[in-house]
Amino acid sequence: MAPPLLCIMGPTAAGKTDLAIALAEQCNAELISVDSALVYRGLNIGAAKPDYPHHLIDIRDPSEPYSAADFARDAHAAIIDIRSRGRHPILIGGTMLYYRALLSGLDDIPATDLDVRSRIEARAAVEGWPALHAELARVDPVLASRLHPNHSQRISRGLEIWQMTGRPLSDWQQGEKHPAVMGDVMALAVCPSDRQVLHKRIADRFGVMVDQGLIDEVRKLHERKDLNVGLPSIRAVGYRQLWAWLDGEVTWEEAQSNALAATRQLAKRQLTWLRKWPHLTWLLTDDAGVLSSVEGETGAGNINWSNVVTDNDKKIPLSSSKSLLIALKQWFGELS
Repeated sequence: MAPPLLCIMGPTAAGKTDLAIALAEQCNAELISVDSALVYRGLNIGAAKPDYPHHLIDIRDPSEPYSAADFARDAHAAIIDIRSRGRHPILIGGTMLYYRALLSGLDDIPATDLDVRSRIEARAAVEGWPALHAELARVDPVLASRLHPNHSQRISRGLEIWQMTGRPLSDWQQGEKHPAVMGDVMALAVCPSDRQVLHKRIADRFGVMVDQGLIDEVRKLHERKDLNVGLPSIRAVGYRQLWAWLDGEVTWEEAQSNALAATRQLAKRQLTWLRKWPHLTWLLTDDAGVLSSVEGETGAGNINWSNVVTDNDKKIPLSSSKSLLIALKQWFGELS
């Protein structure tokens, strides 16, 4: 039987990385990043790239697309490598499609055609993404009904598959799936119980990123002639909005507002994924990052979560909760 696999999920700015690092240090574990922006070199400040070692960080140049299928392959290899050295892999991040690719498998959908995608991106620059969303609704109403009219990446992918194959992407997604990993999985989602707390963290973090040099970071990428907004790296939240400012399409004030709105929308999409995720244990925190309640799969890992929640009375942040660390050590088999 395969050893247990821990996944720490959650929306952006929820505080999941602090918990993952604490667990890695206490549980003989190594972290595997599940983040579609952190794979790219040069996306540091805006992607909140951690200093602590993670697998699958800085593995691609921004000019190179990286897919969910690529992630499933690379994460599987990292899991095997970590376990071969007697350590435990912990998956940490909020790119839910990556989790699905690894744990549930993907359909045999054709690979990206950059020429087709470039033509779609060029049309979007003229007509706007809502117009292309309306077109997608005519050829793939199932997919379109699940997307916001400005969700450029998925609208582009839907139209791309339709133009390449004549079949809706939603049809392709009904095919047979093959998970990359098997075995016992415990999925934890870290999230503030109050949505306004999450929004404040997003705003505060963006301000810190600007102070740390986000503008210069994006400007360096913008100066490269081989990068453009059609690439997944530059479509990352925050980068795309500042790119538009550097292109003179919006004012600085509009760019900031757009970046914050896009980050809140990202968090909303992540939460939508998480609410549908099977057997998920929610670790809900207050505005100080203290665990306030456990919901969802409260029997996960045979852990007595009520004992973990009692740390709330001591006002201990989730990442410093000794009872949680002990419980997960036991789950990993690090304690008898």
